[in-house]
Amino acid sequence: MAKRKNTCKHTVSRKNGGRNRLRLIFAGCCIALALAVTAVLQKPVRRHFSYPMEFEAEVRSACKKYDLDPCLVFAVIRTESFFTPDAVSGAGARGLMQIMPETGEWIAWRQGKKYDESKIFKPDYNIDLGCWLLSFLLEKYNGDIELAAAAYNAGHSAVDRWLDDPKYCDGKNLIIPYEETENYVKKVKDAYEKYQFLRESEHEAGRE
Repeated sequence: MAKRKNTCKHTVSRKNGGRNRLRLIFAGCCIALALAVTAVLQKPVRRHFSYPMEFEAEVRSACKKYDLDPCLVFAVIRTESFFTPDAVSGAGARGLMQIMPETGEWIAWRQGKKYDESKIFKPDYNIDLGCWLLSFLLEKYNGDIELAAAAYNAGHSAVDRWLDDPKYCDGKNLIIPYEETENYVKKVKDAYEKYQFLRESEHEAGRE
């Protein structure tokens, strides 16, 4: 009887060991699956929360109209308002691309249109104004993104003054005297690079 009792214990022990191994294998499979799903979802999640591309239809439409890179426009919107349509700055800039009322009036005048303050918080109208201004600045500064971004923030008359002042410009490099504008340009450039990277990553994923 003792012998049978010992054999029974041994059998139970082997059964428990087999169940434990199955549990470990199952847990390992679950972890591997979770990691695989995370890897697949990581880029869209990062894009959505850190570098969103909201109002994509309006951005792409305006970019086609004014021959702009959507990645640059997304970078400006992210820096200006982080995609908040009803954003208002302390200085009075409004909407996604933070258009000042007087700037909006000037842009509309250059477009041969009448400025409509009632539409400034509408994404399509605000983005159209901002993209026109960005296109104008890029053309004015021969495609120089840093100068265009600085002018978008501080005004092109200020940038023109800095460029003409030997204290700030040696003919090649510009020292931005406004800390706010200097930080703004860095943020736009960094976001632009990130959006370009995400675009390339998506293209690569599409080719796989």
